[in-house]
Amino acid sequence: MEKRYFADYETCITEAKNLHGGVCAGIVLGTRMTMIGLERIGITDPKNADRKKLMVFVEIDRCCADAITALTGCRPGKRTMKVYDYGKMAATFLNLETGKAVRVSTKGKRKQQGGEGGEMPDFSKIPEEDLFIVKDVNVSLKPEDMPGKPLRRVVCASCGEGIMDARDVEENGETICRPCSQKKNYYALA
Repeated sequence: MEKRYFADYETCITEAKNLHGGVCAGIVLGTRMTMIGLERIGITDPKNADRKKLMVFVEIDRCCADAITALTGCRPGKRTMKVYDYGKMAATFLNLETGKAVRVSTKGKRKQQGGEGGEMPDFSKIPEEDLFIVKDVNVSLKPEDMPGKPLRRVVCASCGEGIMDARDVEENGETICRPCSQKKNYYALA
């Protein structure tokens, strides 16, 4: 059976390269992951006719995410891309209209899949089944996880900062943000 992608590989890799600034292994893998994911969930026009039907969950904050952004138009600011940095070359593509979702991840031992002398192989030429794990999955979303305007805004009783979309927690009868609840931030005050 012939696969029907939303665009051909050369068009996709050029688009990803233009956003990222070059082509590297992550751009090639992200491009191929996106082509597979969109085809499997029935999205053919991700940036136009299907743009409100698509959400992507990316599991890495590297080059692969740039390829996915370039090809899908999904972005965190539009709430159509969720980034969970698990350090995995993986992404889940969700058709919001049909509920069909597929997770595409790379197989663990990529350097052994075609490179000579320890060099990185050309990932554009490795067959899909040798390079990727593709699984149908279920993704359940709450209303506050959907694209669109915030459904709720509250103020943290501890730090005074605003919190949107049910990302707050109740603690000792007060509404606080997660960093205050966990007593940790990714930054320290100078």
